[in-house]
Amino acid sequence: MPFGAELLPDGQVRFRLWGPAASEVNLCLLHENETQYLAMPQQGDGWFELTTNQASAGTLYKFQIDGKTEVPDPASRFQPDDVHGASQVVDPRRFEWDDETWRNRPWEEAVIYELHVGAFSPSGTFAGVEEKLPHLVDLAVTALELMPAADFPGRRNWGYDGVFPFAPDSRYGRPEDLKRLVKAAHRSGLMVLLDVVYNHFGPEGNYLREYAPQFFTDRYHTPWGEAINFDGPDSRTVRDFFIQNALYWLEEYNLDGLRLDAVHQIFDRSSRHFLTDLAQTVYTTLGRDRLVHLVLENDNNEAHYLSGCPPQKRSSYTAQWNDDFHHALHVALTGESDGYYLDYADRPVERLARCLAEGFDYQGEPSSFRGNEGRGESSRNLPPAAFVSFLQNHDQVGNRAFGERIISLAEPQAIEAAIAIELLAPSPPLLFMGEEFGAESPFLFFCDFGPDLAQAVAQGRREEFSKFERFSDPAIRARIPDPNAEDTFRRSKLNWGPLENQRSQRWLNLYRNLLKLRREYVVPLVPHLEMGKATFRALGERTMEVSWPREDGGALGLIANLGTKPAFDISPPDGTVFYAAPADAPAKDQLAPWSVKWFLKP
Repeated sequence: MPFGAELLPDGQVRFRLWGPAASEVNLCLLHENETQYLAMPQQGDGWFELTTNQASAGTLYKFQIDGKTEVPDPASRFQPDDVHGASQVVDPRRFEWDDETWRNRPWEEAVIYELHVGAFSPSGTFAGVEEKLPHLVDLAVTALELMPAADFPGRRNWGYDGVFPFAPDSRYGRPEDLKRLVKAAHRSGLMVLLDVVYNHFGPEGNYLREYAPQFFTDRYHTPWGEAINFDGPDSRTVRDFFIQNALYWLEEYNLDGLRLDAVHQIFDRSSRHFLTDLAQTVYTTLGRDRLVHLVLENDNNEAHYLSGCPPQKRSSYTAQWNDDFHHALHVALTGESDGYYLDYADRPVERLARCLAEGFDYQGEPSSFRGNEGRGESSRNLPPAAFVSFLQNHDQVGNRAFGERIISLAEPQAIEAAIAIELLAPSPPLLFMGEEFGAESPFLFFCDFGPDLAQAVAQGRREEFSKFERFSDPAIRARIPDPNAEDTFRRSKLNWGPLENQRSQRWLNLYRNLLKLRREYVVPLVPHLEMGKATFRALGERTMEVSWPREDGGALGLIANLGTKPAFDISPPDGTVFYAAPADAPAKDQLAPWSVKWFLKP
């Protein structure tokens, strides 16, 4: 690794720091009773480097900038004492892998389970996730997706405020604990994906401005702080820092893929966009020996970054989270039209049908929520595997003021219909932790910043909702939970207690049965669907039909009524019904309220 501390084969440790704004840098080795200072020679282009036998695996260290400020290593592999403490030398070769034959699963098999390490299990650790793997295997999940695990300030955080992108947070365990989780998941046949953040650094514990302000730019702005410099002077090293981070997680931790957070806030006007650079480097370096899945979150709906599975171009991404799918389905279930839901409120079921057939709903059309600016690019000719669909995720639950899950917002019959559409459609579905057993515990926004920043975050969180009509009253906004309160985090912890009750078992059986049908009927078809040939049509205001033709002349078909009244004069598509709910459906040409039928045409 060209950044940070690297244990060499001869037992010495090489330390490297990019500090273009520093005149001199000393390595500070923190021994039990003293700190040893060693000068780091300049190597040119802002680099300082020292190889020494005075350090070994487990050594704590910092860098002293210009004889004054002592800072942790921005490429630290581990921060045992949080973001302001010393970094620790880690020997990655000490961990013994036994999954050398694992080459990852094909993307068309993906059933993704998103979880927050700290809130998922009672212990809130990597080991706690490992203990729950049998539950996920029994559910027929095929991929774990961990919310960001890079070191963040304090005892709790969603992870998107990380400041040490190479260091698993010590609250979750040591690097070896994450590796054990990955190894156990592979042994169980599960892929592991990690959410990474390359659009900003968190607001606390980031010392880069002290010696490498070139990491940032004032030409662009993000909602969360300074934008990263991907296209200005000295940006080559900045780009390499994050590309090396992607390689690091995939290689050193044997991860199967990454989900890149909010890439629409990665600004790059150079001839070769950072996203293209990253994907090509990853596939060229690692993609020859195993499958690697790179997934985007991109509010701009830029279809040109996608290719589906396997990637047709070595610079393309496997898939993108499809917010359009979620928003249309959510509006259909709840009738909400605040905020970005406004763009889907006119005809949510027809928009949902378009998402199922073509990927994005917004493919260049003007968005009312965005001041009638055009949003998106044509996605019709991309395969369904290029779009990750979901009814819930950390954003769509946690960004609500009170963190309500869909089970608190819609009727059970409506939710069951939505789940049947999501889990049996060709696109890879994503579940959010606990939804499979009808968890009612909220998932709130939580963090643990220092006193001054904590107050500003709490106030900003409440002001953020002032534009919504239901929160126009300051007294109501004051009820929004304080993100920094420990109770906010505790309420967000997944409650496994109800798992054995009858209600939870009913939800769990529904998910298990649908995922069994998906594995049996849908997954084998996905590689053989004809790209660009899927069709959709509205049969009424709340009814829809979607068809996905196969290369052999067959088809996968869906008709659904997402309304509270029966639909009449419905002509079902040709083929055999392999799923229908409710079971006591009316006559053949009718659709009961909240009904879903899936067909296979031979």
